[in-house]
Amino acid sequence: MNSSTSTAAAPALAWWRVPHMWMVVGGPLVVVVASLITAFIAVRHADPVLDKAVFERDREAALVLQGQAKADALIKLQPAHQARNHAASPVVPEAGR
Repeated sequence: MNSSTSTAAAPALAWWRVPHMWMVVGGPLVVVVASLITAFIAVRHADPVLDKAVFERDREAALVLQGQAKADALIKLQPAHQARNHAASPVVPEAGR
């Protein structure tokens, strides 16, 4: 140790005044806050449970229709995964109907 040069020790900073600490803690803190907001939105705006009787009634009403009206009514009653998969491709009605 060189005693001829005196170096003043830097004063200790409080933990919340160190910028690098906020980089380390800030990322996980943002993720926790975002997950709480997402959970709040999911609980507050939950999708309603569909009534099977209403679906069957609408389906029977759609089967009575003819032509393009029938196709449009049945498309609206498709489950979401089927409707999503057919969104880019047209629905071609069968020849005998």
